[in-house]
Amino acid sequence: VLLAAAVCSKAGKAIISRQFVEMTRSRIEGLLGAFSKLMGSPGKQHTFVETESVRYVYQPMEKLYMLLITTKASNILEDLETLRLFARVIPEYCKAMEEREIVDQAFPLIFAFDEIVALGYRENVNLAQIRTFTEMDSHEEEVSKVVTHTKVMETRDHMKRKVKELQRQRQDAVKYGRKVGGMGGFGSDSTGRPPDNAGFIQTSVESTPAKPSYTPASKAAAPSGGRGMKLGSKAKDVDSFVDQLKSEGQQVVSATMSSKAGAVSKSATPAVNQESVHIRTEEKICLTAGRDGGLQNLEIHGLVRLRISDDQFSRIAIAIANEDTKGIQLQTHPNVNKKLFAEQSILSLKNPAKPFPLKQEVGVLKWRFQTQDDSFMPLSINCWPNETAEGCDVNIEYELERTDMELNDVLISIPIPSGVGSPTVTDCDGDYTYESRKSCLQWSLPVIDESNKSGAMEFSVNGHPDDFFPVTVSFVSKKLYCDLEVTSAKNIDDNSPIKYSTEVIFFGDIYEIV
Repeated sequence: VLLAAAVCSKAGKAIISRQFVEMTRSRIEGLLGAFSKLMGSPGKQHTFVETESVRYVYQPMEKLYMLLITTKASNILEDLETLRLFARVIPEYCKAMEEREIVDQAFPLIFAFDEIVALGYRENVNLAQIRTFTEMDSHEEEVSKVVTHTKVMETRDHMKRKVKELQRQRQDAVKYGRKVGGMGGFGSDSTGRPPDNAGFIQTSVESTPAKPSYTPASKAAAPSGGRGMKLGSKAKDVDSFVDQLKSEGQQVVSATMSSKAGAVSKSATPAVNQESVHIRTEEKICLTAGRDGGLQNLEIHGLVRLRISDDQFSRIAIAIANEDTKGIQLQTHPNVNKKLFAEQSILSLKNPAKPFPLKQEVGVLKWRFQTQDDSFMPLSINCWPNETAEGCDVNIEYELERTDMELNDVLISIPIPSGVGSPTVTDCDGDYTYESRKSCLQWSLPVIDESNKSGAMEFSVNGHPDDFFPVTVSFVSKKLYCDLEVTSAKNIDDNSPIKYSTEVIFFGDIYEIV
């Protein structure tokens, strides 16, 4: 178990420290203060030093130390590998290995540390993934910016039209010899009749206020069917406004705006009619494969969430059918009766008299599967760049390895060298688009199943073979990778069946060919 990670000076002064298990401030300060006293003589080269309770694993970085504090039972080889990753992260954020630079970048470093270690255990991530996770690109933020820009432009156009209307009325008044802004009262002419733009307060056309500084004309003030959207409102208001724009024929956000696996999975989840008892099963895959073939790592993480919106169904038992033969590791929530689940595959609370929480999603069962066996890959990608005198001819193909699955909204992204122009695609099964801003070629396929289990694309562009990696894949599926299924839900009191709704989603969280 990794207790803490810190960057400290050679005199033992802690610059930043991140604790991954619960401990008091005096405890961590004592551990860091004892480190400098435990260092050996300067002439010796060591990577760790031990006390009766903990082990210090460290690496010198100019005038500083990258220090990990672990338990003595921790695997020293894994700790050294983790230490090297920590040491590689720091130059990503700090230009110089100095105390002031470390303090200035303290929060980005701590966020990166949290991506490496969770609850004291090393996460299976590399430097590129850490950089991606800490960028925190938000689909909703992009939509909000587009909506805000649209509203500002609409307001500016409306103001320009109103100013032109005022100028035309002044010209007409001068032409027919009427007084402009007569004494018959505010907003009236010499006849005392209010003009068409009564109530309009003129503002500068160049300014862009957050809200329009005018009141609509009394003539045009007709009761509308709904309320206008406020800038910065909730995500559902943003989505409704975007849907309204799309219904009017305006393309606000492209379908490939959020190409990351997590964002695709959320947006592609089908809407379901939820009953009072709703069970959502979510499963994601993290896969890394080599460009020359061979699976480097495959991890499956699954979770069953329960949401109850009616008090009369809060004391229930859920039956799970587990037909999986891959050897997945199942783990129930601490409040779930583990013995009952182990014997009968039934999810029920440990205390039968205690109900499930109402109107909130509660995770009741999770599972994990990890392997390096190629036969467990759901989709294989082969990319063959061939260097020529004009550049590179690239052949890329996919093969559905598990023919019992159906993958939807598949998006295969191939990096393209910047500054070489768009690639020339000579053959493609499916559709493709070239994203010049992202410098990538995106190959999209609506469905990959047994009837469409293989396909290929061929293109030519200037570059070298290494420029076209890593290839990333995103997809969603309504069928789980592991063979688990919710079969029934019953009331504990009278053993009567309960009507429930289910939602199943399997998506690619990280799917890379490096």
